Amino acid sequence: MEEQIIQIAERLRGLRDALDLTIDDVICECGISREEYEKAESGSADISVGMLQKISRQYNIPLDTLMFGEEPKMSTYFLTRAGKGTSIERSKAYKYQALAAGFRDRIADPFIVTIEPKPADQPFHLNTHAGQEFNLVIEGSMEISIGDKVLTLNVGDSIYFNAQLPHGMRALNDKPMKLLAVIM
Repeated sequence: MEEQIIQIAERLRGLRDALDLTIDDVICECGISREEYEKAESGSADISVGMLQKISRQYNIPLDTLMFGEEPKMSTYFLTRAGKGTSIERSKAYKYQALAAGFRDRIADPFIVTIEPKPADQPFHLNTHAGQEFNLVIEGSMEISIGDKVLTLNVGDSIYFNAQLPHGMRALNDKPMKLLAVIM
């Protein structure tokens, strides 16, 4: 996990260097806080997919390139066999499996996300990003906070929401949970 975060941090620095950007340029153009970006670029903290998506959209770089270091190549279809998607563990709490990593110019980013349980008294880690998001619970149960609402979702439940609102989720019942997340 830590190695993956360090690799993403290196790709962020490389992108900034390649485009001859300062940290101020990136945080202003992408609407990211200085603290969040500096921690991401140093590899000292979890890097949110939302932040990576903001950067990828602003600079027209595929999200996969930042997350996995690979350029998507397919334009007709991209098949992901069960359990074979490109994976990244952003933190001990979240594991992402990309389901369309090899498809170029896609308009949505589908992931299987595994969320490990954490203490109920621990606050939500809130995130925002452009666009919309769809979540479908595949295993377990989760609590999701969107804006000022907190909702519980169980297997088969889904939610579609404005991803510009602060949102976060956690697994319930001291068990890991899985969801299909589609970021658009």
